[in-house]
Amino acid sequence: MKLQLLSLAAALGAQLVAAEDPAIKSTPFLGGGDRGGDRGGHHGGDRDDDRGHGRGKKLTPEKLMREIDIKDLRRGAQKLEDLAYATPERNRVFGTKAHNDTVDFLYNELKKTGFYEVSKQEQVHLWSKSESTFSVNGEEKESAPMTYSPSGDAKDTELVLVNNLGCTPEDYPPELSGKIALILRGECDFGLKAALAGSAQAVGAVIYNNIAGSLSGTLGAPSNPAGPYAPTVGISKEIGDDLVARLGSEALKANLYTHSEFQNRTTFNVIATSKVGNQDNIVSLGGHSDSVEAGPGINDDGSGIIGNLVIAKALTRFKKFPNAVRFFFWTAEEYGLLGSQFYVDSLTPEERDKIRLYLNFDMTASPNYATQIYDGDGSTFNFTGPSGSAEIEKLFQTYFEKQNKPHIPSEFNGRSDYDAFISVGIPAGGIFTGAEGIKTEEQAKLFGGTAGIAYDPNYHAVGDNMTNLNEEAWLQNTRGAAFAVATYALSTEGLPPKDPPPPEAEMKAAVVGGVRKVAKPFDRDCAHACGRRCTI
Repeated sequence: MKLQLLSLAAALGAQLVAAEDPAIKSTPFLGGGDRGGDRGGHHGGDRDDDRGHGRGKKLTPEKLMREIDIKDLRRGAQKLEDLAYATPERNRVFGTKAHNDTVDFLYNELKKTGFYEVSKQEQVHLWSKSESTFSVNGEEKESAPMTYSPSGDAKDTELVLVNNLGCTPEDYPPELSGKIALILRGECDFGLKAALAGSAQAVGAVIYNNIAGSLSGTLGAPSNPAGPYAPTVGISKEIGDDLVARLGSEALKANLYTHSEFQNRTTFNVIATSKVGNQDNIVSLGGHSDSVEAGPGINDDGSGIIGNLVIAKALTRFKKFPNAVRFFFWTAEEYGLLGSQFYVDSLTPEERDKIRLYLNFDMTASPNYATQIYDGDGSTFNFTGPSGSAEIEKLFQTYFEKQNKPHIPSEFNGRSDYDAFISVGIPAGGIFTGAEGIKTEEQAKLFGGTAGIAYDPNYHAVGDNMTNLNEEAWLQNTRGAAFAVATYALSTEGLPPKDPPPPEAEMKAAVVGGVRKVAKPFDRDCAHACGRRCTI
C-alpha cells in the first residue's frame, strides 16, 4: 500500500509549480463563489458522493497550488491583526471580543461560499491569566508564571532542589515543607510537578528548562489528583543551572510572587465540511484561531488558519472531487489543545471512523524559519504515528523535494492539535517552521536566516504581528498544504488501513485530571510543534 502512495506522490510532484512562479495571479481574499464550467465527471479512486455543488474546473494538486497567492494570505493576516488591535487587550485570547470576532470572520467567510456545511461548536473552558516575579538573594530573575498556577507570595524563603525530576512523591524531601522547590523540567508534565510540590507543602515551585532558552508553560488543567498546586513559575536553563551550582555550596533565599485570575468562558470551534465528496472518507486539516495574552498571534497561528482559509476558498473553484474535505479552526489551543480535544471527545466511534486523516498547520511563517515536517514514520525521533502518518510525511517530503526546497523532520510528539487525532488512531502530519527553538549553524546554511537565535524571536510575545512573517516560507508552506489537500481529496487509496482506536477504558485512562497524557517521552523540547504553551 505504501508503494502506491509513493507512486502517486511522485506523479503528482512532477507537475508542481515553483513557489516563486510570477505567473500566479492574485484572487480576491473575500471572493469565492461559482466560476462556472463543467460540473460533471469523476476522478476515479474513492467513491464520489455527488451533491451537485462542484464548481468549474478539474481539481489537481498543481491547479490548487496555483490558486494560493501571497496577497490573499497577507490580507487575511491583516484582518486578524485589525481585530486584535481594535480591542484594549490587543490579542485574540479565547473568549475575548477579538477572538469571538475571529470566529465570526472565519464562519462568515466559509458560509458565504455556499460550498461548505459550516458550524460553530460551542464549549466552555477555564481561562486563566497570571503574573509573577521571582528573585534570589535580592536579585531579580526572569520568570514566567504557569497557566493555572494559584496565587502566592513567598518571601525570604529557602530554595530547595528536588531529587531527580520531581515526578514521584519520593522526590520531594520532608524538609521541603514551607519552602520553594527547584525542579528540573522533564519526564512528567508540569501539572504533576506542581501538584506533588503542593502535596509536600511547598509554598512555591520553580521549574527550570532542560534546553537552552526561557520556559513558559501551563499546568494543563485547573487541578490535579496528585495534590494541590504550589504557585509555579518557569525559568531558563541558564538561570536554573546557576542556582543548582550555587546550592551545592550555599543556602539561597528566594521571593516568589504569583497572581492569577480565573474565569469560565464560552468559546467555539469553527468546522466546515465540503458538500461534495464522500462524507464517509473525510480529509481534514486544521489550525488554532486563538492567541496568547501577549499579542495578536499572527504567526502563531494566524499563518496556519489564514493559509487554511485561503485553501478552503480556492477549493470552491473546482468541480466535484471524490473525498469530502473538512476544515477545523480550533479554539483554546494555547490553553492546552482544548478545542481539538473537545471535538474528538465529542465524536461517536462511527463519526470518528469517517475521518481518514488529519493535517495540522501551526506556525508556518516563522521569520527565522526552518521548514519542518512532522516525523510520522519515527525515523528521526523514534515515535511513529498511527498507520498512514509515515505516508503523509513522505507526501510532504515529495512536495518540497520537487520544489528543490530543503526540509528537516519535526518531532511528532503530540504537542499540537493533532494529538487528539493520533490518540484515537487517526493518521496525521503537517508542516511547522519553528518557535522558541534555536536555529543551528547547519540549519542556517540550509534555510538562510541567523544561527543562534530563535526560529521566531517574537514567539508568544507582543511582536507577533504583521511584521513577524516570512512571506516566502508562508507561501511555500501554504502551497504545500494545498498540494496535500488536493492529493487526498482525489484519492486516499495509497494510505494503509487505519489503526484501530485504543479501547475506551485505555482512552479514559489516558486522561488525568482533565489533561490527556502524552504517550511519549516527556523530556523532549516542546518547541511549539504546537501553538501552545508547553505542558511538559
